[in-house]
Amino acid sequence: MYMNNYVVVAIFLILGVLLPVVALTAGRFLRPYKPLDEKYTTYESGNEPVGESHVRFNIRYYLFALMFVIFDVETVFLYPWAVAFKHLGLFAVVEMAIFVGLLVVGLIYAWKKKVLQWTSI
Repeated sequence: MYMNNYVVVAIFLILGVLLPVVALTAGRFLRPYKPLDEKYTTYESGNEPVGESHVRFNIRYYLFALMFVIFDVETVFLYPWAVAFKHLGLFAVVEMAIFVGLLVVGLIYAWKKKVLQWTSI
């Protein structure tokens, strides 16, 4: 009984490794190979690139993006819970209250550390 489950997992692991390798290898043999100098230049909307390629951004962009992702994931968890609210019972209400409470604690911490203010450091 259990051996059959391991066989299925092994088949999926083998296919998960084998299929991308076969697809990439087949693509390498089937694609045309015509190297030109123009293909190795940087393309920037048809214009020649000017200046450095690496630009430093303010860390606040990253922090705002991280906060967005956190609350976006919260929405992804809250929606199915809200849809099945009647069927889940009191345990799910307590569980979701703990989840939202932890997120609120994180938001308060970020607020106290002044992460959400857009001012220069």
